[in-house]
Amino acid sequence: MGKVSREQVETVLKSYQDPYLHQDLISAGAVQDLQIEDGQVSISVVMGYPVGGIASELEDSLKKVLSTVEGVEKISITVSHDVIAHVVQKGVKPLRNIKNIIAIASGKGGVGKSTTAVNLALALSMEGARVGILDADIYGPSQPRMLGCRDKPQSLDGKSVEPIVCHGLQSMSIGYLIDDEAPMIWRGPMVSTALQQLLGDTNWQEMDYLVIDLPPGTGDTQLTLAQKIPVSGVVIVTTPQDIALLDARKAVKMFEKVEVPVLGVIENMSTHICTQCGHEEHIFGEGGGQRMAEEYGIELLGTLPLDLAIRRDVDEGNPSVVADPKSPVAQSYREIARKLAAKLSLQAKDYSARFPDIVIQNT
Repeated sequence: MGKVSREQVETVLKSYQDPYLHQDLISAGAVQDLQIEDGQVSISVVMGYPVGGIASELEDSLKKVLSTVEGVEKISITVSHDVIAHVVQKGVKPLRNIKNIIAIASGKGGVGKSTTAVNLALALSMEGARVGILDADIYGPSQPRMLGCRDKPQSLDGKSVEPIVCHGLQSMSIGYLIDDEAPMIWRGPMVSTALQQLLGDTNWQEMDYLVIDLPPGTGDTQLTLAQKIPVSGVVIVTTPQDIALLDARKAVKMFEKVEVPVLGVIENMSTHICTQCGHEEHIFGEGGGQRMAEEYGIELLGTLPLDLAIRRDVDEGNPSVVADPKSPVAQSYREIARKLAAKLSLQAKDYSARFPDIVIQNT
């Protein structure tokens, strides 16, 4: 029996294309350690995006391709992940304890953006990432209700507030600080200041992703986010309806102008599923998200149905991803979460946190 060479193993590994990175693991730099001893092959794979839901599947796929190498008798594979901080806009300093900020935006209200945001945040958490969510909708905060949290934030030092933890997510919203029925009669500059304070004055614990649920539109809050908050990427939520797509296109163009990368688009309410017979119908149109993605050269991260359970779950403060983790809807959110995290992992990395601050002193 011939000796197994490193070249043989690497050649076979290169034949496996990761379905989320769309490249082989060698090229992606995910193979951190490769040991070959006689007929035994040991590999340590470290992905740049959370893979809690697919780690065993990835191990099985790699074992299958490696078993084709002549002479390989035993295969040992460990799969883990390490989320790295990625570059943000020029002139904006990354925040301490937050590796990546992902904004969830829409050009139009009523497309299910907040519901999508909270389920994606929970999906990333269930994949093994440390995640938080910031409700940036000052006029209409909805995350406290969707998360089922009514606690008031506490301040331990008199300067910052502690995030509210719900379903394992760190969260902050103006909704925690005001009565449910109190209107926010504020002008634009006050809203922008409030957003920065909610982000900067919260004592966030270390996290891989902070999901920001933006209000609809392309106004002051979105400009503040683009100009003053370090954002790694943005996801656009739309429906297949032409009117929603028109406004979603405006959102894409706005983020392109301010040089915030668009990670992709999600088509929500893609189909309606009848609760009585299970019939599926495209009541808002069909293929709009795909056409928009092709038009702007961005990825369609996925489609989600108009499902009664999704609405009911967030109204009850128990979003679908945690209410029924094995449901097709929950699996769709997790699939989309993996796609957007993988897309982000391919962007340029920010290594500034690895270098100490240089202080010049007169001696």
